[in-house]
Amino acid sequence: MAKEIPKWAQDEIKNAKFEKPESLTRTGYILEIYDKDMKIDAQLYEGIEDGRRIVTMDVPKKIKPSELMRGVVYEFTFGSSKAPLSKKVVEFLKKEMEIDMDAIYQFELANIELMDVDSDSASSEESEEE
Repeated sequence: MAKEIPKWAQDEIKNAKFEKPESLTRTGYILEIYDKDMKIDAQLYEGIEDGRRIVTMDVPKKIKPSELMRGVVYEFTFGSSKAPLSKKVVEFLKKEMEIDMDAIYQFELANIELMDVDSDSASSEESEEE
């Protein structure tokens, strides 16, 4: 039977105070697109602060999830906010739940650009227009 997280720990996690977002730029690709939730899962080539390479990002209204493509290389610019957890919650998660976590992170996509990975074989449209 799975252990439940007690209410005091759930409350702290739900009400965690996030620090000011740090702007990060990473390359990677989209694993999954959640149109209704306005979120994407992205696999990053370079890890973030806590070492992870897969993150779920909130997508702003100016970006239409239906226009994004899975499995192609993008440059993601996103805000990364961190909410540290208390020592009591960190120790509880580690001992009782076997989860090694000292903070919660939120990721907000700011900009996404398709990378031109086939630039060697593709002719540039800009040079044709000049």
